[in-house]
Amino acid sequence: MPAALICGSMAFDTIMVFEDRFRNHILPDKIQMLNVSFLVPRMRREFGGCAGNIAYNLKLLGGEPLPMATVGQDFGAYRAWFGAAGISLAHVREVPDTFTAQAFITTDQDNNQITAFHPGAMLQSQLNHVADAADAAIGIVAPDGREGMLQHAAEFAAAGIPFIFDPGQALPLFNGEEFRAFIEKADYVAVNSYEASLLGERTGWSEADIARRVKAFIVTRGAEGSTIYAGGETHVIPSAKPAAVVDPTGCGDAYRAGLIHGILRGCDWPTTGRIASLAGALKIAHPGTQNQRFTPAEFAAEFKRQFSVALA
Repeated sequence: MPAALICGSMAFDTIMVFEDRFRNHILPDKIQMLNVSFLVPRMRREFGGCAGNIAYNLKLLGGEPLPMATVGQDFGAYRAWFGAAGISLAHVREVPDTFTAQAFITTDQDNNQITAFHPGAMLQSQLNHVADAADAAIGIVAPDGREGMLQHAAEFAAAGIPFIFDPGQALPLFNGEEFRAFIEKADYVAVNSYEASLLGERTGWSEADIARRVKAFIVTRGAEGSTIYAGGETHVIPSAKPAAVVDPTGCGDAYRAGLIHGILRGCDWPTTGRIASLAGALKIAHPGTQNQRFTPAEFAAEFKRQFSVALA
């Protein structure tokens, strides 16, 4: 299987569960003077970050991920975790005197989330260069340091390596002109429905406008599935059914790993979308972002069970 260069963050996620609903404690008419505290009796620390999560899921699917990220002096446990998983860290650079990026995520009973994020070493992601991974057949520019995202997109385009632009949590970092440039360089754009609205607002482009500029524009819609606009066609992808809804954190990253896997396998868009949908469903049934386990054969069997067609 050809390698995929995954540019983005690697982070530690501290995940907390608030055993109530945020809406019961946030008063809309007092939002200008918000001062709330949530008791979170359950907490765990997980390996995360967009590049890390995508790489982990792609490896489960049978792919060859090459995560590219900048990390801090506290990365040791994560390094050992990926080493045990057989994931290459050749393009993960440790920056002295910094912390690895840290996300602090609180999830309520409605699966709403409040996140605080310390970028740490991620802010120096421009130290890495796409040219350092000459064997990559596809790439993704996922949320990362601002300068790194701009640089990696330009380098993918210059090298002629097809890539997915996945702005995600980095949407506030760029203006309309910069987003238009990202889209013009990218081969694929992947966002959720909320991000699609923001991207349209920033660029002044409709979903159809964006779709015309790339090979595929992918919009995920949670439990309602996803839509892939490609080649003048609209593919409505059903959501796969999870065994349980435990934790939504990282589902989007699992979906993107599925996209990469389908593209590299040469699958059509209905099949690629279903691979991505199932990867997300398998993730949501487990806490954290990298605790699900399956083999490619088990994935193929579940794909057939869910969609009544064999995964070729």
